[in-house]
Amino acid sequence: MSTMLFISFLSLSLLLVCEYAESNLSDSMNMLQDKSLKTEDNEIEFSDFPSWSGERGVRVLVNVDSFGAVGDGVSDDTKAFGDAWKEACSTATAVLLVPPDRTYLVNATRFKGPCAENLIIQIDGTIVAPDEPKNWDPKNPRIWLYFANLKGVLFQGDGVIDGSGKKWWAASCKKNKTNPCVGAPTALTIDQSSNIEVKGITVQNSQQMNFAISKCESVRILDVLVSSPEDSPNTDGIHLTASTNIVLQNCKIGTGDDCISIVSGCSNIKMESIYCGPGHGISIGSLGKDNSTGFVTAVVLDTAFLQGTTNGLRIKTWQGGSGYVRAIRYQNVQMVDVANPIIIDQFYCDSPKSCQNQTSAVEISQIMFEDISGTSKSQNAMKFACSDTVPCNHIVLNNIYLKRSDGKAAQTFCNSVKGFKYGYVQPSADCLTQSNNDSDSFIKTFQQDELIKSHRLIHSEL
Repeated sequence: MSTMLFISFLSLSLLLVCEYAESNLSDSMNMLQDKSLKTEDNEIEFSDFPSWSGERGVRVLVNVDSFGAVGDGVSDDTKAFGDAWKEACSTATAVLLVPPDRTYLVNATRFKGPCAENLIIQIDGTIVAPDEPKNWDPKNPRIWLYFANLKGVLFQGDGVIDGSGKKWWAASCKKNKTNPCVGAPTALTIDQSSNIEVKGITVQNSQQMNFAISKCESVRILDVLVSSPEDSPNTDGIHLTASTNIVLQNCKIGTGDDCISIVSGCSNIKMESIYCGPGHGISIGSLGKDNSTGFVTAVVLDTAFLQGTTNGLRIKTWQGGSGYVRAIRYQNVQMVDVANPIIIDQFYCDSPKSCQNQTSAVEISQIMFEDISGTSKSQNAMKFACSDTVPCNHIVLNNIYLKRSDGKAAQTFCNSVKGFKYGYVQPSADCLTQSNNDSDSFIKTFQQDELIKSHRLIHSEL
């Protein structure tokens, strides 16, 4: 098989694999700047979410103020929020309202379903967390506002969820090595839920992670702003774990950690029109810590702008792990003053102690970088630090233009990576290797891939 023919087959194959992320998206969603999602036919669509503005007459308004919430930012409104939730959750077509121009102090709370149909959570005011870690509820050390077991719920509004994280950051071992390394609450968590939309809200100053989606299916996050200071430790912007069919669209994220982190158990993820900075970039991983097994597959990032981040597009795995990352496509990404714009790191080690060399590793394959441009703060604009025993395979570069911010020559670093480049690629990636039987190997891998053999997911609620 000729090289050009194989490259064409490889590109088409990766696109087909990645369609599993795109095929589950609704073409009714609008992109930033009025660009539409390029999805295929026979896709899974999200069901229509409930509307308040168009159905005000049939809605049941549940205002937290009616349950005793004061909204002065000082009085404890936790009980009022809990009582209002019980009423709204048990009432069909309810709107749980957090009114504008008020600030509600709420302690760690679990808002659990299942709920009656067509629930809207309308957040127009500000919800703030207690700012003293020493007084945090010991029964809920890792959560603040936690929602679980929901189906068909719409979160929306112009309001703010503020984690009051300043004292938590100061107590982190990453800020001061004499501090103990302990976990801290996630500001907003949606867990074990399906057919969820989150639209328009702001999450900021989280104690640790800002916004987590865990064990969910079919979630759409639109026009969400996430903000924490650049030096706030472990404040991931949007964190996805064990979730499938997730759309992140037109989100602006600036944090002290990953803007977006995608960890084990995630598949069919589509990110579009994302702004990231400051932060640690858009990351898959970390995976494989403590010899664990991790899987991430079918992820697409289409149209993003990263500025001043410590990484750009990153895949990070620990030595000693197992599992795989495969069928990933990054396209139409611009970067300004980004360190490590493109990085695959199978030697990730976020530990105060050096990590022991191990031979097993999470397999990384079928990764495409296409139409990536911008400026790099680091000498290595592209870095592929792959395992000697479990090399990275089928890495594809197409139309890459990355130059140094300081005008010096950018470079590409390679270790144990196989793949191809075509179109314009700068800096040069001649260190990508291709063995004589790579084409046949890839075709066999493609044909046997469980992602290709499996049928499309069908969800009865959609």
